[in-house]
Amino acid sequence: MDIWSTGSPGDVTEGFEFEPHGPIPIPPLPVKIATWNVNSLKVRLAQVVDWLEKEQPDILALQETKTPDENFPLVEFEAAGYQASYSGQKTYNGVAVLSKLPATDAVTDIPSLDDPQRRILAVSVNGVRVVNLYVVNGQEVGSEKFQYKLHWLEKVSAFLRSQLSEHSHVVVLGDFNIAPQDRDVHDPALWHERILCSTPEREALQKMLEAGLVDVFRRFDQPEKSFSWWDYRFAAFRRNRGMRIDLILASQALAEQCTASTIDINPRKHERPSDHTPVFAEFSL
Repeated sequence: MDIWSTGSPGDVTEGFEFEPHGPIPIPPLPVKIATWNVNSLKVRLAQVVDWLEKEQPDILALQETKTPDENFPLVEFEAAGYQASYSGQKTYNGVAVLSKLPATDAVTDIPSLDDPQRRILAVSVNGVRVVNLYVVNGQEVGSEKFQYKLHWLEKVSAFLRSQLSEHSHVVVLGDFNIAPQDRDVHDPALWHERILCSTPEREALQKMLEAGLVDVFRRFDQPEKSFSWWDYRFAAFRRNRGMRIDLILASQALAEQCTASTIDINPRKHERPSDHTPVFAEFSL
């Protein structure tokens, strides 16, 4: 038996007997990971900073930053308590990952995919491999851009399989430009076999999931007609005529530690909002 002492040196609390049982286990900590297509960081920088300060995600993946690297607003994000990894271009595309802890091992171009568009950014943050995707839109089913979308998804899926073989904790998130199921679309009949909802696109997404990923949003009961994107036209947001195309996919080991996943529609209510809104998941790590 040992006498357990507390307080200053030499201050022994008598009468306490302590049976040693090894190190005290560290309880799991909540980790919030989010994704948001901001549709121009220059236009919506203040909205992003305000959301960071309010929600305090540990990791935020951004798409459509539309910002060349030399103009990325590092100072503003550092002032908010975040480090940034980014891969951008002028006017179009662009991805970034903001994190409270340092990000390492960045990848912006994947093997066998020749694509000058800045759509992919993979980094490691505190043991989690984060893969941020801005998936090709595809324009119209059957078009050249549609065929390129399917090709792009095939190459990215191969890259994800390699990441899953190397890392146990992987999260793949971003704007997928695919509504996984009819329940993710405001009017499935209207969108039947159209872009974002076609069978080839959904099959490509399913292959990604079959590689070992879980759509964590669907692990929980969710309100009907839960969407993350609404067209600027036709009063779509007010009428909730949207789609869920912003996804958070997690490896099986990480998905099992997911405790919640939610869509935050409040930023879509702002003046001059993005047409997308943030989606986040919480993990007990």
